[in-house]
Amino acid sequence: MIEIKLESLLAEKGISQREIARRTGIRHPTISEMCLNKSKSLPVNNLSKLCQSLECDISDILEYKKEPAD
Repeated sequence: MIEIKLESLLAEKGISQREIARRTGIRHPTISEMCLNKSKSLPVNNLSKLCQSLECDISDILEYKKEPAD
């Protein structure tokens, strides 16, 4: 499972969802879905815009977590 850590990264940097949407041109509802970890897809260009704007690596935004075995 891929976890999106955008909400905590924004909080750490003191940036609101609306501000990052303004800086990147990514629609606010898309940012909100990412912060709630409810995105169905993550366009590479959106991830690139976020990394550039937040001056971070993709690993700061996304994390792979193993799902428990059944």
